[in-house]
Amino acid sequence: MKWLRENKVAAVLLTLIRLYVGYEWIVAGWHKISGAKAFDASGYLKGAIAKPVLESGTTDMVYANYVAFLKNVALPHVGIFNVIVPWGELLVGLGLLLGGLTTAAIFFGLMMNFMYMFAGTVSSNPWLVLLGFVILAAGANAGKFGMDYWVLPIVRKGFDKFRNYFQLKLKWR
Repeated sequence: MKWLRENKVAAVLLTLIRLYVGYEWIVAGWHKISGAKAFDASGYLKGAIAKPVLESGTTDMVYANYVAFLKNVALPHVGIFNVIVPWGELLVGLGLLLGGLTTAAIFFGLMMNFMYMFAGTVSSNPWLVLLGFVILAAGANAGKFGMDYWVLPIVRKGFDKFRNYFQLKLKWR
């Protein structure tokens, strides 16, 4: 882990992985945003509800809670999902390609990958999850050769000021 989080050679390898995963995300989002037809998740959601992931050899749903979420929350509010899915994919890809807020970008990418897999879509999701966990485990080193080199010190400085402000307030009382 120390090598993955601190080594410059690891940072170069992580940059290559990050660029690949970012490219995959940005392409997926861009196709949904710029496609000839407007992106509509309702068919996908209906399919995931109609054919959920089942326990092998039974009719028991493996992710019953997730199917209930799709049926009672996602499908009735599909308009919101029609916006956040393509733009979320595009922003995850952009964050990874630019190396800006890399850890946050890959976290949300992993969340989307898992949501797709819970719905029964395999495709490239397991591969992206595996690579995503490598990036997530590497932390800031994954964005060392990207915008994080400049952005993270600013974020840390702001967080320290915020933390110190509230520590002073608590000590004063």
